[in-house]
Amino acid sequence: QVQLVESGGGLVQAGGSLRLSCAASGRTFSRYIVGWFRQAPGKEREFVASVSWNGRNIYYADSVKGRFTIHRDNAKNTVYLQMNSLKAEDTAVYSCAADHKVFPSSSADEYDYWGQGTQVTVSS
Repeated sequence: QVQLVESGGGLVQAGGSLRLSCAASGRTFSRYIVGWFRQAPGKEREFVASVSWNGRNIYYADSVKGRFTIHRDNAKNTVYLQMNSLKAEDTAVYSCAADHKVFPSSSADEYDYWGQGTQVTVSS
């Protein structure tokens, strides 16, 4: 079992930055893949980024490539999403998810454990 808690969301102006954190409980978290997903009002949940258990395999959605960076610190049981050059269209609830797999996935169906989410609002 893994429990996930996101933090770091907030209100930021377009062009600004935020760093989200996904803190996990559980001794085996270092063996879990982790993904970040987001859902804007009236829209379906979409993939943002994912990372393998050892940090060597990383995937990004095209919409965030070059602006967002995912990385993990297994010693702290935490995965981060650094978001730079934020745009109004990045406004959404961001959630992290985890599962005990080898390779990260962009499909929400591949993840069994989810956090509650943190709101990110980018003003234009």
